[in-house]
Amino acid sequence: MSSATGGAKAKLPFVVWVLAAGTFLMGTTEFVIAGLLPEMASDLGVGVSQAGLLITAFAIGMIVGGPTMALATLRLPQRQTLVLALAVFALGHVVAALGSSFTVVLAARVVTALATGAFWAVGFVIVTAAAGPGNSTRAVSVMMGGLTLANVVGVPIGSFAGRFTGWRGPFWALAVLAALAAVFVGRFIPTTEQRAEVSVRAELRALGQGRLWLALGAAVLIMGGVLATYTYITPLLTDRAGIGASAVPLVLIVFGVGALGGNAIGGRWGERRPMTTTITAAAATAVVLLLLIPFSTNALAATVLVFLMALTGFAVNPVVTSLAVRFAGDAPTLTSALTTSAYNTGIAAGSAIAGAALSSSLGLTGPALVGAVSAALTLLPLIALAVRGTGDGTRVVAQHATPDHERDAAAASVQH
Repeated sequence: MSSATGGAKAKLPFVVWVLAAGTFLMGTTEFVIAGLLPEMASDLGVGVSQAGLLITAFAIGMIVGGPTMALATLRLPQRQTLVLALAVFALGHVVAALGSSFTVVLAARVVTALATGAFWAVGFVIVTAAAGPGNSTRAVSVMMGGLTLANVVGVPIGSFAGRFTGWRGPFWALAVLAALAAVFVGRFIPTTEQRAEVSVRAELRALGQGRLWLALGAAVLIMGGVLATYTYITPLLTDRAGIGASAVPLVLIVFGVGALGGNAIGGRWGERRPMTTTITAAAATAVVLLLLIPFSTNALAATVLVFLMALTGFAVNPVVTSLAVRFAGDAPTLTSALTTSAYNTGIAAGSAIAGAALSSSLGLTGPALVGAVSAALTLLPLIALAVRGTGDGTRVVAQHATPDHERDAAAASVQH
């Protein structure tokens, strides 16, 4: 797999776009529940706040499964790992679509999350190495763009389809698309050899980097802030803002457009000014979420704030992901998985706390308040990271199986 060695404006390798497509499917399955929550709760015989555990369970599955699957598949060819992950992903959706009890669907979500964690852990390593040090943040932002595009296209389409086919329809569609994606990835991802050179001990030793944990902490808090609110956005929009249930998918599209824009901003600006970009975006996210509390009684204001929440919050993600992989030096696979786990720790904690807030006296504004506090706390690790600095010649060695000249390019010093 070749590494880009040109400037920041070099064309990204095709493999980056292939993996972004896979991420699109996985982003859709993670967040489509938000648009189907009332229907799923009714069909499975549980309350809306309990049905929200389907998002929490997926997040927990990725928290545990990402690092576990990264280590378990460390010596497997990367292409084989990606194809296997997509196959398990498809199977999990079949089980969920056939499930008649909440417990079965919940278990299927966890299995699906394990596969997603494995896919993302390997995928981030591949795109970082393929793009080269000068384009690593942009490559990560493109792959994560699949996740944000899922909010623009996948989640709204899933929500619309769910109203005509029932919530099981989108699950069947995701199963079929994942199976097709497995075939596509098997065709276009190059084979890598010499995976035996990968050291589990080196991967674990990389976790001693203090700056790595600051980046992971920021990932936890910013995602927790945004997703705490997003998980329960449907009841806020329908019961407080007065938006009809049929129009909710349109607001989800607005959220997705904001997320896509934020991801692009982070990918472009974060390569040159990582800390300025992330600190500004996190502070803006906290302000937007606070404003959502008093202004969510107006449909237009609520829609605009949902857009801004995504625009500012998602600008942080590609920057902290790229930094975390860089800080890992010679052992990026486990760190990549931990970054995914960090985001999902935020999702799990944020959605769980938001669910409790929703059931409290805070009511529909509770999730937004939880989100605002979490986004504000994101400033602490980001400021600490800014003080410590991000540019001391940390190496990026994301491929142990590449030829020597490609390996040298991928291991070049990265300065910020």
